[in-house]
Amino acid sequence: MFKHLDIPVHDRQLHVVTAGKQPAPAILLLHGYPQSWLAFEDLMKLLSKDYYVLAADLPGIGDSEDIGYYDKKTLAAHLATLVMSLGLSRIVVAGHDIGGMIAYAMLRQFPHLLDAAVIMSTAIPGVEPWEEVKRNPHIWHFAYFATPALPEAMMPGHEPLLCNYFYDTLAFNRHAVDDEKRQHYVRVYSAAAALKASLGWYRAFAEDEKETAPEPTVAVPVLYLRGDREPGDLSTYTEGLKNSGCTQVTGIQIDNSGHFTPEENPAGVARAMHAFLEDNRPI
Repeated sequence: MFKHLDIPVHDRQLHVVTAGKQPAPAILLLHGYPQSWLAFEDLMKLLSKDYYVLAADLPGIGDSEDIGYYDKKTLAAHLATLVMSLGLSRIVVAGHDIGGMIAYAMLRQFPHLLDAAVIMSTAIPGVEPWEEVKRNPHIWHFAYFATPALPEAMMPGHEPLLCNYFYDTLAFNRHAVDDEKRQHYVRVYSAAAALKASLGWYRAFAEDEKETAPEPTVAVPVLYLRGDREPGDLSTYTEGLKNSGCTQVTGIQIDNSGHFTPEENPAGVARAMHAFLEDNRPI
């Protein structure tokens, strides 16, 4: 069902997994930390009935080569080049966690490529409630990962402990990320390139916060998804997106899900995305 592609983008290989067939509308899925394209395996099976679905390993993760830059604007530009190289004139970009930050950067920097954007279970640097999230002591890893040199000295060899900590504390249904997936993610994040890239995402937050969009508003429809068991008020996030210049924002809570919505309730995410995209089908 899945087709694995290694696509050159600016002389770097980007690993992309596809499901479904063209000319169905295209959806590009972007994962977060500590995950890979595999986070979307079940969701892709559901969406591929109606869409051409692509899930990318972010640069430096899995079989995707590192590009040496980790701010979300540069990552968005890299993925926009991927979209154009595949001949996809318009897509839906959907990102979870760090992938949601990149989806937002694509939304603001490359709206002409997008029919819609889906942002899942994340806060956006510089967008409310970002400052509140940064001050939350339960989000300790933002500051830790941004500390120079220390994570590199302490994390190697402890990837199972670290990865499992996130799956067990942030998921409502911790069994949704099963042993096979956990072992895959640990292998992925045990690589030196993945350590460098993933820490780079967090170390770029200060730069991401300052990034300004070319235009003050964007009319691309945005769907914001959040697990109903994940801390934080949904309306705070949707209002933040509206205040940042997104003029069409819809918020939906995913039942029986914590942070890892695409894995904890892939059917719920698929239903929400399908209904949203049908309601916002391009004319």
